[in-house]
Amino acid sequence: MNEILNTRLLHPRDQIVLVMSRIYNRGLTSTSGGNISICDENGDIWVTPSAVDKGSLTAADIICVRPDGSVVGRHKPSSEFPFHKAIYAVRPDLKGIIHAHPPALVTFSIVRQTPDPAIISQAKHVCGSVGYAKYRLPGSAALGSVIADEFAKGHHGVIMENHGTVVGGTDLSDTFQRFETLEFCARAILFGNMVGEPTYLHAEQIAAFDTQLPALLPEMESVHYPSDEREKRMEICKIVHRACKQGLMLSSYGTVSTRWRDNDFLITPTNVPRWDMSLEDVVQIRDGKREPGKLPSRSTYLHQEIYKKHPEINSIILTQPPYLMAFATTKASFDVRTIPESWIFLQDVHKVPFGQHFSTETTVIDLVSRSSPAVLIQNDCILVTGDKLLQTFDYLEVAEFSAKSLVMCAPIGKMVPIDSEQVEELRMTFIK
Repeated sequence: MNEILNTRLLHPRDQIVLVMSRIYNRGLTSTSGGNISICDENGDIWVTPSAVDKGSLTAADIICVRPDGSVVGRHKPSSEFPFHKAIYAVRPDLKGIIHAHPPALVTFSIVRQTPDPAIISQAKHVCGSVGYAKYRLPGSAALGSVIADEFAKGHHGVIMENHGTVVGGTDLSDTFQRFETLEFCARAILFGNMVGEPTYLHAEQIAAFDTQLPALLPEMESVHYPSDEREKRMEICKIVHRACKQGLMLSSYGTVSTRWRDNDFLITPTNVPRWDMSLEDVVQIRDGKREPGKLPSRSTYLHQEIYKKHPEINSIILTQPPYLMAFATTKASFDVRTIPESWIFLQDVHKVPFGQHFSTETTVIDLVSRSSPAVLIQNDCILVTGDKLLQTFDYLEVAEFSAKSLVMCAPIGKMVPIDSEQVEELRMTFIK
């Protein structure tokens, strides 16, 4: 369980190495591209080195630049250090910066546009406003100046013309959430345009969404952690970290739950970065009450009602895989009659309006079943249900693979689905 780490508790050099490994392994930067820095409480700036392989970075490679300009370390600081320093100078509230060339955000930079985070519910809050900096020579003081000017306007992220992106946060964990979420928004918009026309949320919709959340469950008076409960915690953490590594879940969004005993269950918390989630963060829900001192997912009510109504459902995942969100953010139909496995596992995937999964009269609870385990929620997520948690994760993977195939086929032709006779043959053979 080495992946279960709290980034904020690590030394700056270790934080940088961990986050850079996540960025590199997710294909969000190249061997030579990108740089990360942290400004600590002493005013020291810890930064990635120049010309060192991002795929094998170690703590010993990280450079420290003191407030007096002296450099500690065995390498030269990143060639882009000037704009890191310039951003910290105009925004003392920022303590972490990430610059990289993630493909979707580079796409926006080379068509000279900025992605609108209002494509999904939480992104506007996570990303904040996004600025745009005109092209300047990489590594130059002029580049630092135009980027710092954008951050001085209050932006937390900036698209760099014909270059990439740079984002800042209150610490490196906050910065990474913003970076990952902004790239996700860009991908959702790009993929959405391949299958339809993306729709965006209005400020009123986002505000209404927050006000209709069910009241927080009362706290238990006492809590116990028997062996089977602890086993469920481990299952949830493993699936969450696996989903993050595979790009099926964002640090800023994703809910996993599994039934424990009867209608009691365990669920992921609110406001804990998914990459850093630990066993202690998971929240126990027993007899309609929450574990003391913890805030469960805002969708806890929905999970609770699904478990009550569907005894055959023992696990639930809500998340935002990029290809599935192409269908959740457009009016395009997600037709799973692509290959036999997709139809056998998923059958009909319904789509419901944004916010309906928090309504007390929601249809989501009625739409999921053993034969129809997944529901798309407009501009929000996909909800997948199943028996064992690994099976539910498998359904999620199959759904995302199917969505990816549909997005990828869009430029070359219209998908020809398995026909009704073939579907009936599958039903008779595989559906019990």
